[in-house]
Amino acid sequence: MTFHRIVAHLRSFDDRIAVLCSLAPSANVMAADSVAEDLRRVTYAQLATLVEEFAAELGPTRRLVALAARNDLASLVGYLGALSAGCVVLLTAAVTDELERTYDPDVVIADGRPDVRRETSAHTLHPDLALLLSTSGSTGSPKLVRLSSANLLANAAAIAEYLAIGPDDRASTTLPMFYCYGLSVVHSYLLRGASLLLTERSVLDDAFWDEFRACRATSFAAVPYTIDLLDRIGFSDMALPDLRYVTQAGGRLAPERVREYARLGADSGWDFFVMYGQTEATARMAYLPPDLAAEHPDCIGVPVPGGEFSLEPIEDTGGHERGVDLGGHGNTETPHELVYHGPNVMLGYATCPADLALGRTVTALHTGDLARRTPEGLYQVIGRRSRFAKIFGLRIDLQRLETGLTAAGFTVCCTDDDELLVVAVESPATDPTDTAAQLAGLPIASVRVCPVEELPRLPSGKPDYPAVRTLSAPAPQTRDIRALYATALGLDPALIRPDSTFVDLGGNSLTYVTTAARVERALGKLPTDWPTMTIAELDRIPHGGSRFGRTLDTGTLLRAAAIVLIVSSHIGLYVLWGAAHVLLGVAGFNFARFAVTAAPRAERLRHALRTVALIAVPTAVWVAVTLLFTDYYRWQNVLLLNKILGPFDSDTAGHLWFIEVLVYFMVAAALLTRIPPVDALERREPFWFAMGLLVITALLRFQPFGLYPAPDVPFSPLAAWFFALGWAAAKATSGWQRLLVSAVLLACVPGYFDAPDRERLVMAGLLVLIWLPAIRVPALVAMAAAILADSSLFAYLLHWQVYPLFGQHHVAALLASLLAGVAATRMLAEVRRRCEVPQRWAVSLRSGLPSFRSGLDGPDLRRRLARQFR
Repeated sequence: MTFHRIVAHLRSFDDRIAVLCSLAPSANVMAADSVAEDLRRVTYAQLATLVEEFAAELGPTRRLVALAARNDLASLVGYLGALSAGCVVLLTAAVTDELERTYDPDVVIADGRPDVRRETSAHTLHPDLALLLSTSGSTGSPKLVRLSSANLLANAAAIAEYLAIGPDDRASTTLPMFYCYGLSVVHSYLLRGASLLLTERSVLDDAFWDEFRACRATSFAAVPYTIDLLDRIGFSDMALPDLRYVTQAGGRLAPERVREYARLGADSGWDFFVMYGQTEATARMAYLPPDLAAEHPDCIGVPVPGGEFSLEPIEDTGGHERGVDLGGHGNTETPHELVYHGPNVMLGYATCPADLALGRTVTALHTGDLARRTPEGLYQVIGRRSRFAKIFGLRIDLQRLETGLTAAGFTVCCTDDDELLVVAVESPATDPTDTAAQLAGLPIASVRVCPVEELPRLPSGKPDYPAVRTLSAPAPQTRDIRALYATALGLDPALIRPDSTFVDLGGNSLTYVTTAARVERALGKLPTDWPTMTIAELDRIPHGGSRFGRTLDTGTLLRAAAIVLIVSSHIGLYVLWGAAHVLLGVAGFNFARFAVTAAPRAERLRHALRTVALIAVPTAVWVAVTLLFTDYYRWQNVLLLNKILGPFDSDTAGHLWFIEVLVYFMVAAALLTRIPPVDALERREPFWFAMGLLVITALLRFQPFGLYPAPDVPFSPLAAWFFALGWAAAKATSGWQRLLVSAVLLACVPGYFDAPDRERLVMAGLLVLIWLPAIRVPALVAMAAAILADSSLFAYLLHWQVYPLFGQHHVAALLASLLAGVAATRMLAEVRRRCEVPQRWAVSLRSGLPSFRSGLDGPDLRRRLARQFR
């Protein structure tokens, strides 16, 4: 039996293309013609045959079918085939143990293959029931929305009507099929005989857009998170000649963003539809006509065809005083809840198998949103009835708080853990604690801010609030990694959270070595990617390691070996040149790891310039001190500008060349990645961006344009390509990428110095950097290398004044120079620690002392505050 019209009329569209899907989902970016050839085309007649065959395989018995859906042809055929067989489909991302225990499906479909658990159903299934979806796009939840065939057909018809979907339209699937929004695209397009480009690619993937253009797709669906991703890839500059419209739903998009995309669409020849819906309404309840989006970007629009809204007053319990005027319209009347009526309203909820026998238990959908109707007849959501937290006896409107923090420039999700307000903030440039406390009217101590690289999200792209709540929980076990970071980085432990990483906290190449050694001692072994692992992840690593050796970062080993070679060669103990250029590569490698991160541009720049200051300031101070007693250096050396201003022929002109050019490279790289288009390009293609820099700077290796005499070129700013090569090595994540970087190295170094021994050393050192992330060495070697690498800057800086004191005693001169570097490094660390203690106290006091609004008191408040500060 055919269960509803969406399936019944497939064959009526005959030879029209129903589905296009990739034959090579992992293929790299190709030309449009190649992409088009690599797609399978399935006509409606062929799809109908596949669906009929699948339905016949299931048989005529009506059963509960759990389907783990992907955006592929097998899942689509399985879904439509189960409906065609008259079954009830439980559509989900994965058939979890909890779903299986709760609902005990008769058939489970995964990867397009049915696993028949029983020939007849163990459940009583209501005749109207067709589909079960998890609420709000969550996966694995035992609370399901019960939808009928009539619900699906009514919503698909309404969407197809207001979007004017025709047979020539083609939608690319940007959202998962198990999510009601993504599924509504499938329903509405199949209903009108249009076609679907089935893909699981992200909009961040160039291949997605290659397929989009090759297939001449006309639309795609977006949630707010998708819009954020589009900004990263420069969507506004893309050429998409066949794009007819973009739809947005799945959460509120900030009004300024609605206006921005509405204008972008108007300028580019496509429409931007803002839509409003819930799973409980099958998908859509309202849409904002594109011609009204720029003028009314804060509205959800008008009801979909066949539906209508009513505004029902809710009882004011005294807790909505912060939620009534969320739209800023001065509306202080009793708040109204938005209620939807229409044929797409669900039958009801299911929480157990017995509920599957129920008919309609819901006639109107109470959305939980507070709303108003504008004079223009548009509906506007101004708050969320259920998104309130109660902290210290105060009702906090979490939606309003998120809106306020977003307006202040933060990307956040807000929830509570019964006693504290929990704010997850994505890659913050500044601390939002004060702003959150002020907006919520709470003491600062009751706000827990959890910085994250990316906000937790459900597969639908919506915020995952339960996951946000868990961010505030302490790590299950601790080995003082937090205190270790606080000591190594000079931070207040109270400001370091379980989801913090070494990179997030401003770690750089100068603090890396010491911190790595301490982390390894704490864990017994050092994961190669520890700088980007959170404290919580490090805490969960079981203690391991071996007393016979330690894992040493290759960059650390090269820094240690290089400083010994450099100082020894200058002293005359032996002569083996080239280590300084290896260090330039290591510097670029570390810059890419610690300064070119996922952090916002401003934060990236601050981290990079802080690292530069830790190099430049001590150097300038030391040079200035020497000027008081000798004429060893000149004022150009104090400013680190000798390589630019000269003099180029003094006895000491080349002594600080390495530090000078390193500072130039780091400042230039930091400023370059601060430019928005450059930043966007680097984030989109980190390896190819680095390779582009390498190719551009390598031109100076072959054509120095007469800027420096030929012998001076390798020791001038024109050696920037070594820094760029290290950057590219850090961003190379595959074997072929490392081969490409190695090829550039082997092509550029020979002949550069006109000194084969030097060239061989440089190539060997940089090849080790490219191919070996870490090396296992004896514990004693690891300890010595860590100390030498940590003090390499000061050893380089001071050895010029130290080794002449020892005359021909070359070994003593070497040891004295290295020890001087170690001593200076330790002394500077102690000075920094002493200077930062008062600052940490100030931060602690500022973070911990409560700020009260008038009228907030009482035993409950005092008791909670006492527990906070105990």
